[in-house]
Amino acid sequence: MATWSNFNMQDSASPLMEQLMFFHDHTLMILMMITMLVSYLMTSLFFNQYINRFLLEGQMIEVIWTILPAITLVFIALPSLRLLYLLDEINNPSMTLKSIGHQWYWSYEYSDFMKMEFDSYMTSNNDMQINDFRLLDVDNRIILPFNTQIRILVTATDVIHSWTIPSLGVKIDATPGRLNQSNFFMNRSGLFYGQCSEICGANHSFMPIVIESIPTNMFMKWISKMSEN
Repeated sequence: MATWSNFNMQDSASPLMEQLMFFHDHTLMILMMITMLVSYLMTSLFFNQYINRFLLEGQMIEVIWTILPAITLVFIALPSLRLLYLLDEINNPSMTLKSIGHQWYWSYEYSDFMKMEFDSYMTSNNDMQINDFRLLDVDNRIILPFNTQIRILVTATDVIHSWTIPSLGVKIDATPGRLNQSNFFMNRSGLFYGQCSEICGANHSFMPIVIESIPTNMFMKWISKMSEN
């Protein structure tokens, strides 16, 4: 989860988020090179008392500063398009989770299991434990197995919400009357926090999301216990 003085992205917990971080670093390096080059040229021209006659009306330099940005955009666009297609691809999911946005809480349905649905509200200050995170913890966490391809279906009942887990690289709009889908693959256990990322009303800031990633055998035991109840 995000912490104070953390100026980078959260630690990745999925292969897609790792690719997004690689692309971020790749693009940032290109931007730094462009910034340093342009800063050097502007500084050298600013403090130069001479004027180069080929600099003001030179077709060659105009061709160069037209072609170089085009080549730079190619190096940014190709990995970006690759990532877009990877994010949209649905790879034979092992299980499906349905998330429904309400004002202002989330409800979840495990579509592959009988009678598996619950609401998830933010933990109030009066009910918080000593190790809970304020405004981020919920009363009912999403329990999911790691090393499992998971499909998520997202919709809403009232206004547009957005189901977002930054460490998994997942952000999907929850639109009333529409069913959006995405997928993710968690490669480690842990707690992954997120929040609604679409301004949806007065309590927009108070509908967090918490995923608890556990081994598959523990997940099956949890499912059996919840089904009995």
